[in-house]
Amino acid sequence: MKTKVFYLLLYVGTLLTACSSSEDGSESRPPFKLESITVGEAANQANFTDVPLDASIELQFSDEVDESTIKANILLTTDGTDVEYTYTLPSPEKISISPSEKLKNFTTYKLVVNPGIKSVSGALLESGQTCTLQTSIDNSDKFERIPLEELLTLVQKQTFDYFWKFGHEHSGMARERSTSGNTVTTGGTGFGIMAMLVAAERGFVSRTEALQRVQRIVTFLDEECENYHGAFSHWINGETGDTQPFSPADNGADLVETSFLFEGLLTARAYFDGADAGETKLREDITRLWEAVEWTWFQKDGEQVLYWHWSPNYGWTQNLPIRGWNECLITYVLAASSPTYPISREVYEQGWAKGGNIQNGNSYYGITLPLGSEKGGPLFFTHYSFLGLCPEGLQDQYADYWEQNRNHTLINYNHCVENPNGYAGYSSSCWGLTASDGDDGYSAWSPTNDHGVIAPTAALSAFPYTPEESTAALEFFYYKLGDKLWKEYGFVDAFNLGKDWYDNQYLAIDQGPIIVMIENYRSQLLWDLFMNIPDIQTGLKNLGFTSPYLK
Repeated sequence: MKTKVFYLLLYVGTLLTACSSSEDGSESRPPFKLESITVGEAANQANFTDVPLDASIELQFSDEVDESTIKANILLTTDGTDVEYTYTLPSPEKISISPSEKLKNFTTYKLVVNPGIKSVSGALLESGQTCTLQTSIDNSDKFERIPLEELLTLVQKQTFDYFWKFGHEHSGMARERSTSGNTVTTGGTGFGIMAMLVAAERGFVSRTEALQRVQRIVTFLDEECENYHGAFSHWINGETGDTQPFSPADNGADLVETSFLFEGLLTARAYFDGADAGETKLREDITRLWEAVEWTWFQKDGEQVLYWHWSPNYGWTQNLPIRGWNECLITYVLAASSPTYPISREVYEQGWAKGGNIQNGNSYYGITLPLGSEKGGPLFFTHYSFLGLCPEGLQDQYADYWEQNRNHTLINYNHCVENPNGYAGYSSSCWGLTASDGDDGYSAWSPTNDHGVIAPTAALSAFPYTPEESTAALEFFYYKLGDKLWKEYGFVDAFNLGKDWYDNQYLAIDQGPIIVMIENYRSQLLWDLFMNIPDIQTGLKNLGFTSPYLK
């Protein structure tokens, strides 16, 4: 029995000795393992989220790494495309990876470690590993923090330079966009004139300088530009005064753009109320232009609605009646306020209000929308007419316009917070859908036409309606994205974080409302001027409006 035990022990010992050596007689190696993956401050996750754009990527192995096997077996990709990287070996067992180009915002990357990687002793990696890296943005402040009031003033002042420094050299009017050359815009000029009043009031320019610039614009309109029954075209050559067609059959009057122009001109007439010759002349010139607009002509042979376009060559070919709810309430208010060619209340009720069919009444995100289309449409509906029209306490038989504009804005905000389409970057501090440039071209972005494009003008021009939400957006745009968005004339027109796209353009109709609506939030300057104009008060009363301003 003892003999059997002895031979059994001898056999097991021999077997263990054999197993401790490889086929070539060398000692067996311990497994070669990937012990950890660290991305930034996080480690060993299948899905790394909120990865900083400059995050370090480190791989810790259990043994020294054969450097010749690294590049073929460690891959970094996005959307199936390899991302070039460099690496270092801080220690023989550790690889530090650095992408050759900075990671992109809100992008998913895949890190693959294949089992073909070896140790210096020739052992293959025990098993490969794959993980994803989802980036966020560079969340550091790009500018020093300053008090909110100082930031609001900075935004107004630098945005104003679009109209002042970049205004057309001859006409003084606003260029359509920052690449428009001699093409100036009628409506954007009206917004720019209102911005000049803000600038004079806040000391960005002197009152005399603002007066001179507005007078130059008025003289150009009066003496060098063709008008069509008193209305002006959408685009004008700022050097010659010639009409520049907006489209093939739109080479004449644009009544809505003319309305935006006179919203600004009438406000300027109210602001420059001095008895001196310069301010008196400006008021007289604006009054003459104002009284020349034949609003009733645009009823197209007496129809109970106003029409947007008329051409001396194509007549009413555009055939676009102005019906609500959109940005054109100001057109009907001005038409009813005209001392020479006023429309009747019936034109407003049957044309603009569509016999009451302007109303909505549905609830979105628990918020009732009194007027308009599903979820309200783009936010410029709440801006353009209300640069001068004060919605606080403004009511007619169809809506309370403060409720309308605030609720429309909150619906837009809540859509971005909910982010049903999953667009990168949307949040309570990154919101605002309106008409603007986009990475695929210009469009009227809205909750029902959402392609991931945010325009700073949307949230910033909403300051009177949503001051807390707009403040969060302003601080995000300036402090967090300022290196991408904040340029010579304020914030660029739009951006799409998911596409890592940032506009390089400015648009007059988007820059102007930022200045004006921030000022209405701060001081109600433009609202007070416009709403106290006697003609406007008469027009609002004739249309059945009530307002604290109406005497």
